[in-house]
Amino acid sequence: MERFILHSDANSFYASVEMLLNPSLRGKAVAVCGSVENRHGIVLAKSELAKKAGVKTGQANWEARETCPGLIVVPPQYEQYCKFSALLRNIYLRYSNEVESFGMDECWIDITPICNSFLEAERIADEIRMAVKTELGITVSVGVSFNKIFAKLGSDMKKPDAITVLDDQNWRERVWPLPASEILYVGRATTRKLAKYGVNTIGDLAHTEPEILRSWFGKNGLGLWVFANGLDQSRVMPINFHPDVKSVHRQKHKDVRRCEQCKKVLPKDARKTQRFCSDKCRNDWWYNHQGELQGKQLTAFVCAVCGKRFTSYKEAKYCSRVCFYASRRS
Repeated sequence: MERFILHSDANSFYASVEMLLNPSLRGKAVAVCGSVENRHGIVLAKSELAKKAGVKTGQANWEARETCPGLIVVPPQYEQYCKFSALLRNIYLRYSNEVESFGMDECWIDITPICNSFLEAERIADEIRMAVKTELGITVSVGVSFNKIFAKLGSDMKKPDAITVLDDQNWRERVWPLPASEILYVGRATTRKLAKYGVNTIGDLAHTEPEILRSWFGKNGLGLWVFANGLDQSRVMPINFHPDVKSVHRQKHKDVRRCEQCKKVLPKDARKTQRFCSDKCRNDWWYNHQGELQGKQLTAFVCAVCGKRFTSYKEAKYCSRVCFYASRRS
């Protein structure tokens, strides 16, 4: 059965919420930045005008100001971002119960039960786009496709406030010429390794023998081949989905390690600092606790991942790096 999947991505989410809360910021170059006093002085998000001026996420505050002299810097308001994130999901839930979050500002929506064609799927995507714009005052870019990977890719292809359809007729001519780095889960290290072997585009990736990719990346290589060929069949999880925790045979309860976010049982040899089974789980946990951690950072040096307190910034920074890279290796 043909599926119709949407991926909705709120444009410049943090900055858009800030401009909504403070209308005087509209039409100006705005960046949401961390606190310099707490040594978190980097750009967390920026408006479209700041982006056009060359401001990049992750830049130091001073560097962003040098890049864009008229830049207006505002502190983050995580409680407000969480509130608007929930309001976004409420709009998506009008069309489907299968709404899967991918961070605070992105969601997949499976509209297959109420849709019979890509023309109708595009119409529903436009309804959602207009509802968000009218009711919340922010914009979203929506990708429409037959699987999650291409729907996500579509939402990135045209921004802001736009809809991109990748259907079973046009996806090859639109997707395969794109750089391999555009596909979900292909990071910088994977991109470098692919380039080393002459695989530069998604089309190159699709035409590489699966077993060769497996020899380069293990089972993840097979996954990349599936994604590049439009064969991903992963489902959009319901809004109230919680993964089942499998029982561990002949293992004492005190020895069982579980992912803090989804409660999945971790391998017996998991590192002591490993708390999340995937980047997505780590990011979801971070989004759910940002407000709490931000409050702690005002009074103590705190690991940004595990929340452990330290007496010096250097110790907290080291712990944050250890926790972060341990979670990526899981």
